[in-house]
Amino acid sequence: MRDQAETLRLKMLGQQGELGRAIAVVSGKGGVGKSNFSMNFATTLANKGKKVVIVDMDIGMGNINILIGKNVSYSLKDYLEGNKLLDEVIFEGPCDLKYISGGSGMSGVLEWSEELFERLIHAFEQLQKNFDYIFFDMGAGATSWSLDLLASIDEIIVLSTAEPTSITDAYSMMKYIHMRDTDKQFYILCNRAYSKEEGLETTERLKRTMKRFLDKEVTILGSLPEDSVVRKAVREQVPFSLAYPDALITKTLQLIVARFMEHRAEEVHAHDQSAGKFLTKLRSIFSKGRD
Repeated sequence: MRDQAETLRLKMLGQQGELGRAIAVVSGKGGVGKSNFSMNFATTLANKGKKVVIVDMDIGMGNINILIGKNVSYSLKDYLEGNKLLDEVIFEGPCDLKYISGGSGMSGVLEWSEELFERLIHAFEQLQKNFDYIFFDMGAGATSWSLDLLASIDEIIVLSTAEPTSITDAYSMMKYIHMRDTDKQFYILCNRAYSKEEGLETTERLKRTMKRFLDKEVTILGSLPEDSVVRKAVREQVPFSLAYPDALITKTLQLIVARFMEHRAEEVHAHDQSAGKFLTKLRSIFSKGRD
C-alpha cells in the first residue's frame, strides 16, 4: 500500500511539472577530480538556465563548498535530525547553482530509523520537484550506503583517469551497480587526459570491457584534458569553467555538457516513463533491508 501511495504521489508531482533527473557522479578511487568535475559540470548546466542542485555525499570529507570558497553552517544531517528545515541546508553557489553538504554521521541506510528515512525521501522528493538536475557527488569507492543509493539513482556518470588502476576500479564500480540494476544508464568520462588519444583509448577500453563481461552498453561522454588552470581555479576557489572561460578544458567541458543534454533529449519518451522511479527504488531497497 505504501509503494502504491508513493507512486500516486509522484505521479501527481509529475503532472505539476517534469520531475528532476537524479544523477550520481562516481569514481572507483579517489584523486580523479570527481568533485571538481561535479562542480564545473553542474555550474555549466546552471549557466545555461537549468535549475541544478549538488548533494555532497562524500560523507565526512565533502569539499564541494571549499571549491567555491563557501562556509557551510548546516548540512543534510541537520535536516535529517530535525534541527533545520530543508531550505535552511540548501546553499547558493555560482550561477544560481544550489548545493547541500552531507555532513558527518550518515551511515548505511539499513541502519537508519524509519523516521530518518522518511525525512530523506521527503527531501529528495522536494528536490526532484524544484530542480531540473539533482547531482549526487559520491565518495570514492563502494560502501553499503552508497551502493543502496546508486542502485536507486536514474543515471551514473563514471570518472576515470588513464591509469590502469583507475580504469580497473571504475569498471569494478560499474559492475557493483550493474549487479543491482541491469537497466542503469552509465556515462563514462576520462579526466586529466594528456591527449585526445589517451582519453579515447581509456573510455573505449571501459566501454569494451563492460560489453564483453557484462553485455552492457555504456555512453561515452568524452575526456577532459590535463590543464594547469584547474589547479589555479582550485587555489582561487572559483570553478575553472567560470574563471577561465577560454581555457581548453572549459571549451571541452561545454561540448561534453552539450553532448549529455543532447543524449537526454533523445530519450524524452524513456524519461517520461521513468520519472519518479528513483524514490520508488530507494524506498523498496530500504523496506527490504528492514524485512
